[in-house]
Amino acid sequence: MSIYGEYLPALKDVMGRIVEKIESFNAYYQKEYGEPLYEHLNYRIKSEDSMLEKLQRKKLEPTTYNALVTLKDAIGLRIVTTFVDDVFEVVRLIKDLEFVHVVEEKDYISHAKENGYRSYHMIIQVTSPQKDILGHQPGSFYVEIQIRTIAMDSWAALEHQMSYKKDIKNRELISSELKRVADELASCDLSMQTIRDLINRS
Repeated sequence: MSIYGEYLPALKDVMGRIVEKIESFNAYYQKEYGEPLYEHLNYRIKSEDSMLEKLQRKKLEPTTYNALVTLKDAIGLRIVTTFVDDVFEVVRLIKDLEFVHVVEEKDYISHAKENGYRSYHMIIQVTSPQKDILGHQPGSFYVEIQIRTIAMDSWAALEHQMSYKKDIKNRELISSELKRVADELASCDLSMQTIRDLINRS
């Protein structure tokens, strides 16, 4: 039986609704301003194996409740933009959706992690016509969203690769280099945004 129990169809529906809205934002910006709001959007429902592995790693019982409520990333979206300002515009638009309640947000762009990681994280609660695991109807389901620039995304992919590779040599040196590159990319993102603003004001 699925770790998501009878709620897998509801998860798919919720993911579809939020993705549809975000894609409509992008279509509007493309039409109105001649450029997209973001470069690409990835989304998924966490696989059974990944969810079970995370529950085990967090020392949680493998129950549907823990998969849907205790952990809040059964549905995950990643939105990658070209410019920093667009990250915050995506955040604003998501917050304005009437069926969305923001549960948690972490701005790792304004306040980068110590290792240089930069991204904007949101946990949102999406109202759904379907019954949720608490018996509420309309119900609500959690969605984890990460929003970052292309530069941030490239860096995060490399850092993720290093974090999950075992027995890596020169780990301290690589970590130091990653931090240096993160700072350089942050400066590059800022410069790109400044140039874009100058172009738009001209």
